[in-house]
Amino acid sequence: MYNKILLPTDGSKHAEKAAEHAIWIASQSGAEIIVLDVIETSSLVGLPAEDLIVRIKEMLKEEAKRSLDRISEMIKEDEPEIKITLISKEGSPADVVLKTIENEGIDLVVMGTSGKHGLDRFLLGSVTEKVVRSAKCPVLAVH
Repeated sequence: MYNKILLPTDGSKHAEKAAEHAIWIASQSGAEIIVLDVIETSSLVGLPAEDLIVRIKEMLKEEAKRSLDRISEMIKEDEPEIKITLISKEGSPADVVLKTIENEGIDLVVMGTSGKHGLDRFLLGSVTEKVVRSAKCPVLAVH
């Protein structure tokens, strides 16, 4: 039923909980898991010093790599035969997730209901909610 599962992550506990579900579904269906971390850089636009922006971007990229590596370790420990692809992109999280669904031919998205950015959730609306409303494939929102 599922060939490609998209697992967006931000390194939060909610994302790890979603990973457990994605791993189980992939083990049952033989699906590949594509793990995606989106680095949101829009808030850096107004910063005055270019070197500060570069340093913050590097820190965000390192954090993204840690998130991807953690999920990769979880998959290899639990189900080493599952094929995984790790992707890190910059942009608006919901937009990048939706574009990735289209570009990668995703059959199922498994994501946490909440992430690290609680204040953003109230100001901007939940990334998960935007994906659930707009995705052209099933979305499993894990609480």
